[in-house]
Amino acid sequence: MTVPRSEYLSNVWADGIFAGRVLFITGGAGSIGSAQTRALVHLGANACIVGRSVEKTEAAAREIAKVRDGARVLGLGGVDVRNFEALKAAADRCVAELGAIDFVIAGAAGNFVAPISGLSPNAFKTVLEIDTLGTFHTLKATLPHLLASAARNRNPSPSGLTGGRFLAVSVTFHYTGMPLQAHVSAAKAAVDALTATAALEYGPMGLTANCLAPGAIAGTEGMARLASRLVTDGTKGEADAATATAGRTVPSGRWGTVRDIADATVFLFSDAGNYINGTTIVVDGAGWRRPGENAVGLDPDMRYPDFLLKGEFSRHVKDGRRKAKL
Repeated sequence: MTVPRSEYLSNVWADGIFAGRVLFITGGAGSIGSAQTRALVHLGANACIVGRSVEKTEAAAREIAKVRDGARVLGLGGVDVRNFEALKAAADRCVAELGAIDFVIAGAAGNFVAPISGLSPNAFKTVLEIDTLGTFHTLKATLPHLLASAARNRNPSPSGLTGGRFLAVSVTFHYTGMPLQAHVSAAKAAVDALTATAALEYGPMGLTANCLAPGAIAGTEGMARLASRLVTDGTKGEADAATATAGRTVPSGRWGTVRDIADATVFLFSDAGNYINGTTIVVDGAGWRRPGENAVGLDPDMRYPDFLLKGEFSRHVKDGRRKAKL
């Protein structure tokens, strides 16, 4: 049974607005990446999703292709974004089999909860390699194809069809700082800077380069790694109350959905996003403006700075590093 459209795409978008376009996405088998890909494929695009796991990536490609009759979704597993040559080969294969690359999403990321004192140099380096170097590799491997697409698709286009668009998935932690997220904050700050530079260097050639910064998105692997399972997992009792409390700390009154991120992606790649370049679209219900209320790695009763002074964070976070001491 296919995923209902209402779970990954709102009803405001016209069918066919991405007809004949091709999406290349790293992390496309993940909860957010698959929703972004489903949305674009539903609206007419074909896609190439890239990931480390062969089985997971190929299975996701088969499922995503079901959203539209005739859709072509290529799943390329065994590709590590830290390996530029592997990414370049994937991009070249995408063009060989699907004909072009018009849209690129750099969505592969690594994260876990850890204080600086419990964060090894190798762990810090690994996150920078996946997030920052992986974004650079994704951009560099696809850039010739993106520029060719931009040349074919004038901005704005009389037909309304678009191309030559790059999107990096970022975060908001580095705007104010976030305890237990030094590694990701540093990596994503660099991603923001890289994307802004790409907009300046290649904007005159028709390319747009932007970042998308999700907030707390319900039901995702990311939140399983960042929020206590008391908040994310249960359906009754304490877990229900914890989830409701977590949502109330967001000014919009709830955690986001993968559809919120997919809709923002469609907007940026569509004819409506023609003049948006070199910026970050934050999709978090204004949560980043209350960083102390939206901390990661904490149980509902943990408050700043008490958990730091006690030297503990949640034992219910999905990660082996949760035992690291503050």
